[in-house]
Amino acid sequence: MIVKDRKKFTTGLIAMLGFIGVLVLMFLPLYGPYKENFLAYADRVFNSFAKGSAYFIPKLRGEVDRFVGWRFDVEIDIKRPTDRPEDTMQRVELCKHLYGVAGASVEVKDMGKIRIVGDLGQVLKSALEDSEAMYWNRGEFIKEKYGVEDYKRMFRQWHTTLTAMEKKLTFERKVKEARVIKTVVTKAIEPAYNFYGISPQRIKESPWLISGLLVFYVIYTVWYGYAVLYLFEGLGLSTKKPKVKKEV
Repeated sequence: MIVKDRKKFTTGLIAMLGFIGVLVLMFLPLYGPYKENFLAYADRVFNSFAKGSAYFIPKLRGEVDRFVGWRFDVEIDIKRPTDRPEDTMQRVELCKHLYGVAGASVEVKDMGKIRIVGDLGQVLKSALEDSEAMYWNRGEFIKEKYGVEDYKRMFRQWHTTLTAMEKKLTFERKVKEARVIKTVVTKAIEPAYNFYGISPQRIKESPWLISGLLVFYVIYTVWYGYAVLYLFEGLGLSTKKPKVKKEV
């Protein structure tokens, strides 16, 4: 190995060794109350802040209340391409129970096709109630409400059916009904399910923590870049164009 610039090479080597040393520390289970490695800890923190910024359920209640008394009658297909017949029937039974508790009726039309009739506002209020429980990591509420063990699977039926209903109602040009259903799905059901098990935290409660993590990621990335840059320049490798010697 031929070193062209010993000062730059030494600076780059020290920087790279420091980078690797910090990386080793990051993989040790030293961080947070659960003694995780740094990557798992940072991921949990960012997910916690993301969940804290995705709590729209209280605002949605007022919007849903305006649809109490709006009768809907829609036929949807909840069969999936990968389903076995028993999978489809189990999903149908779960949907019948889900909407029955919400005060709607479900009629099985064909393999995977169901007709749902009920009060749109009451159905969406039930969906918000379940979303509230899931958002605060209370799966036992779903278990007790529906008498099931697999509360996540039960809750997923809201997403399956309401997504299909929104598409069908949009096709039928029932814009207001389709819009409120989509809002409930994207702002209540999806965050509640995707972030289940994570404790929500708002940025204003710990601004220094999130700021510190972001600054660290920026500095650590730049640190690596400069270490590589100085190592290569120390070896005489550069992206600069060489000076062209003019003939005398």
